[in-house]
Amino acid sequence: MCAFGASEINVKLPETVDQIIQIYDMVFSVHCKQIFPKALVEGIDCYNFHPGLNPFNRGWYPQVFSILNGYPAGATIHKMDSQVDHGDIVAQREVEVFPQDTSLEVYNRVIEMEKTLLTEHLGAILSGNFSVFKPSNEGNYNGIANYRELCKLDLSRSDTLENHINLLRALTHGDFQNAKFTKDGETYWVRLNIEKL
Repeated sequence: MCAFGASEINVKLPETVDQIIQIYDMVFSVHCKQIFPKALVEGIDCYNFHPGLNPFNRGWYPQVFSILNGYPAGATIHKMDSQVDHGDIVAQREVEVFPQDTSLEVYNRVIEMEKTLLTEHLGAILSGNFSVFKPSNEGNYNGIANYRELCKLDLSRSDTLENHINLLRALTHGDFQNAKFTKDGETYWVRLNIEKL
């Protein structure tokens, strides 16, 4: 469900999509977990405030995958099309990812950048006084299933120490119990703390 005025709506309902298109000039998606249907994004201008640097790591928890695959992290405002976190870009800005950062630290930096982009560009979007550009390529997409698979730690997995550390950094997000492993019938939660000396 997404906030819509004072109520919540389900954009998967055709009658809701029809109502939105008839009443409103544009729609903003700000951390909405619903995938907007093709009828909505083609029937009205829809803009997404996305906590990722499109086209890199489109989809769920972009900062997690940026830590893992080394692709840039950042914030993007884009005009929505029928693909997830895809479409012409209004504005975007990269944030740094440091070796000691966990998912939470990168996410907090991205959120601050989203606020900056919102402040800088909302007026232009509302007035229609802006331009867009196409992403440099199609990028990559990570769904919720990809993320959930990461959270299941495999104690027998062979990899470099750096990749193991990056996996634990990527899954450490405050008190969220993301990274887990099971041994002797017991489940354990893992989080990582790295401090720069």
